[in-house]
Amino acid sequence: MENIRENIESIRKRIADVAKRAGRDADDIKLIAVTKTVDVDKVEEAIAADALDAGENKPQELARKYEVLGDKIRWHQIGSLQTNKVKYIIDKVCMIHSLDREGLAEEIDKRANKIGRVIDCLVQVNISGEESKHGMSREEVEPFVRLVAEKYPNIKIKGLMTMAPFDAERDEIRKVFRDLKELSDEINNMNIGNVEMNELSMGMTNDFEIAVEEGATMVRVGTAIFGKRNYNK
Repeated sequence: MENIRENIESIRKRIADVAKRAGRDADDIKLIAVTKTVDVDKVEEAIAADALDAGENKPQELARKYEVLGDKIRWHQIGSLQTNKVKYIIDKVCMIHSLDREGLAEEIDKRANKIGRVIDCLVQVNISGEESKHGMSREEVEPFVRLVAEKYPNIKIKGLMTMAPFDAERDEIRKVFRDLKELSDEINNMNIGNVEMNELSMGMTNDFEIAVEEGATMVRVGTAIFGKRNYNK
């Protein structure tokens, strides 16, 4: 039986310790509790333990949990997003982490415009180049960011997101996160209108401490909070 409160406190302490060693302020790093396959009662335990942000992979799951929990916690769409699923979450999320193509930008912009919102988004980057991962190549990001900024006023790009290879060595993981930070800095220095590079969403249960060392402002942690889960559910 997982003690969700203890797990969250432990992770926050680990983030604070790493941030201190890296000369960073732990308050600048947001812990996102990944609720994939987690039942509502467990999410409520996380909320009771002062979890402020939840990340969902599937739009329908986010919508289902939102119907019960509402705005007790801030919802992030962190998984790959199909254009026909945008309608389920557009009025519920505080941020979409997986913007990776113009067709998706067009749909988010259209749906956001209908409800009078500007949606904060992160561009998903496949820094490692793995075929199994979603996201844009490093070379595609700058022109895409410019396109979204010029063409889709109901989207506000706030930064970048990536995932490191799961079974990689620490040095390889570190290089992925470092490369994303470098890309973020490059784009930030271009001063593109309506674009901010304030957020770096990177790091999961197995590598969030490396991500914090390399500049993550958001870490997405599921297993270390809720325990191992059955992803075939």
